[in-house]
Amino acid sequence: MHIRLFRTTSGNLLESSGAWYRLPDSDWHALTTRDDLPSYLQSQLPRLEAAAAPQSLLAPIAAQEAWAAGVTYYRSRTARMEESQTAGGGSFYDRVYTAERPELFLKSTPHRVAAPGAAVRIRFDSKWNVPEPELALLISPSGKLIGYTVGNDMSSRDIEGENPLYLPQAKVYDRSCALGPGILVSDAPLSPATRIRLEITRNSQAAFQDEITLDQMKRKPETLIEYLFRENSFPNG
Repeated sequence: MHIRLFRTTSGNLLESSGAWYRLPDSDWHALTTRDDLPSYLQSQLPRLEAAAAPQSLLAPIAAQEAWAAGVTYYRSRTARMEESQTAGGGSFYDRVYTAERPELFLKSTPHRVAAPGAAVRIRFDSKWNVPEPELALLISPSGKLIGYTVGNDMSSRDIEGENPLYLPQAKVYDRSCALGPGILVSDAPLSPATRIRLEITRNSQAAFQDEITLDQMKRKPETLIEYLFRENSFPNG
């Protein structure tokens, strides 16, 4: 039985098997930093009161930092190499793909994250911007994986391609990150066959669509978490 957790304008809600429930826990931060979140919500479910489906969702983040891992898929390695070739940075991406240590960078703080359905931003000083659909992990302060959600990692390709040292400007700006709509609460690994799919529509017509499966990831989530927590503390998760 899957449990999904939502942060809304009317409080924290839980959805399971198509039914909605209201959580008595009003502190999203306290709730989403529990190591035992999956078992806690399972134990609470039988005694929760029913609720209507939410009308307005908030981003499922309150105090946490959002970090990202780069060059995670073979296809992204090849694309980044091509984009930065003229700047002499093509080999950077090839080396990080094959290296033991992953590329990790701070993507966003809570106030920069766009809520589900809200507009993300495109930098005014960039001419080539792309959305990147991502599997996002909810990690407790102790480094325990307790849930999954969907992320949109907006990127200014021309800025990063000009010089890899411009990565923070290409990746980190107001509403360059979107998360949600909710969190799939689970500490179990997802199936390698899980698909991440992107569709871009313009004037109600599909302009682009593609997908990839998790088995195409170079590194496992546990490896990324272990490197992220090396010499780094996350009191808010």
